[in-house]
Amino acid sequence: MDRLLEYVGSHADDLWQQGLEHAAVVGTAIGIATVLGVALGVLTWNRPLGRSAAVAVSGTFLTIPSFALLGLLIPLLGLGWTPTVVALVVYALLPVTRNTIVGLGEVSPAILEAARGTGMGPVRTLVRVQLPLAWPVILTGIRVSTQLLVGIAAIAAYVAGPGLGNEIFDGLSRLGSKNALNQALAGTVGVVVLALLFDLLFFAVRRLTIPRGLRV
Repeated sequence: MDRLLEYVGSHADDLWQQGLEHAAVVGTAIGIATVLGVALGVLTWNRPLGRSAAVAVSGTFLTIPSFALLGLLIPLLGLGWTPTVVALVVYALLPVTRNTIVGLGEVSPAILEAARGTGMGPVRTLVRVQLPLAWPVILTGIRVSTQLLVGIAAIAAYVAGPGLGNEIFDGLSRLGSKNALNQALAGTVGVVVLALLFDLLFFAVRRLTIPRGLRV
């Protein structure tokens, strides 16, 4: 433990930089996945065939091993940020899409009828009524995707992606040499800490954006 703390102290700048890059790539990917997943859910939630297809396709992406997907992206997108973000977006789609579909489907028909009775059109009903009521469920899907991506992003070091995965891979490749294990452990602990920080962020977002009566 003392050697690990000594390693972290002497490499704090590098670890901090890699942690920021890790958070940035996860944040970028989850932002894109949220837009795509919510849009897909909105388009398909009330269409049984489209709903099933959206969930099935996005679920199929999760069955692809991350190493395999990242490797397949190299000839198309090269190395670095681009294949990392694309892979992370693909893995994040299912929880966001599925929770958007579930959240919209759980809005009471009586509430929708009341909205139409006040003169709201379909788009206004969606924006002013359905999405706010479905938001707690959607936010849960975004949170689950984010936690998933924090771990997968570490594997992106395989394609020279940013983040703490580089610390882990470098340490594992040098096992047996001085500080190799500490390097791998420092990267791993950094990923865990980052996951906890993201979880705290979503807790704050939940408290700020969801009325107490709608919290699930």
